[in-house]
Amino acid sequence: MGTPRDAGMRNGLPAPPPKRYLDLGAIALTLFMSSIWGGNTIAVKLGLEDAPPMRLAWMRFLLAGGSVFVWARISKAPLRVERGERYILAVIGVLFVIQIAMFNWGTYLTTAGHVGVLLNVYPVHVIVLAHFFVPDDRLTARKFFAVLAAYAGAVLVFVPQVHGIRATLLGDLIISASGVVLAVRTIILNRALRRVNQTKLLLDQVVLGVPAFFLLDLLTEGHIPTHYTGRLGLSLLYQGILSSGFNFIVNLWLLKQYQPSALAPFFLSTPIFGVLLSWWILGEPLTPYLFAGAILVAVGIGVGSLRGDLLKAGKARLRKTT
Repeated sequence: MGTPRDAGMRNGLPAPPPKRYLDLGAIALTLFMSSIWGGNTIAVKLGLEDAPPMRLAWMRFLLAGGSVFVWARISKAPLRVERGERYILAVIGVLFVIQIAMFNWGTYLTTAGHVGVLLNVYPVHVIVLAHFFVPDDRLTARKFFAVLAAYAGAVLVFVPQVHGIRATLLGDLIISASGVVLAVRTIILNRALRRVNQTKLLLDQVVLGVPAFFLLDLLTEGHIPTHYTGRLGLSLLYQGILSSGFNFIVNLWLLKQYQPSALAPFFLSTPIFGVLLSWWILGEPLTPYLFAGAILVAVGIGVGSLRGDLLKAGKARLRKTT
């Protein structure tokens, strides 16, 4: 699965992954993952009805860690941490704790629909960051247009708050910041996969994250009771097994196979799933601003990836047959 570990060096940094165009199978898998990730916000919002943010986080990743460990044993993945891997694992683990803490806290303070748009602007941040930090992954005119469209969609979420409706402002700002941290972590993960096994990266986040969230729970939420309901159980199963387990494993595999900016525009479909599911399941209002933001995200998907990568793939196949 993936390319050899010793992929060479460029300017003292690991070489970039080989160029691969997205085929229909990869696109379908990415969109399926996006729907699961879009539903994750709804699952978190439901779980927060019964448990406070940091407690929900350590419960979720304790369960996720179990599922990843089982997968690691089945796949016989190496788990020994080498000396040269410790620094990068520590950096990724710290970013993970910061991002998830902000995500849960922000979700508690705003609506699932807002989270569905604002957090998932992170693929646009990835496109921008990749231009500067990922060799041969430059910002083209098409990607730039996609970035503008998606950022405009995110800005629309804040328009009602400019007019005085600010009940969710703090949560929206926290979620926006969480999206930036997630984008940075995605870029670092992409580079780390050149020299660190993906299973180590997943378990690293659990090993560092669970104790950190547990400590934050004790320090800030110890007085808040937990309601052990079926709703909480289903929420944790969705977050821990389906989203944090299956989705994270497949996401890391895709990042190892394809350039991050090639995948990013498809992950922009996640806000659409998030907004629609929050309206359907939670009964949150589908406001004109939220709907317009989803439309702009869809435009970003089409302009940023569907036409470009599929056309390139078609030209590549044509050259092979002539």
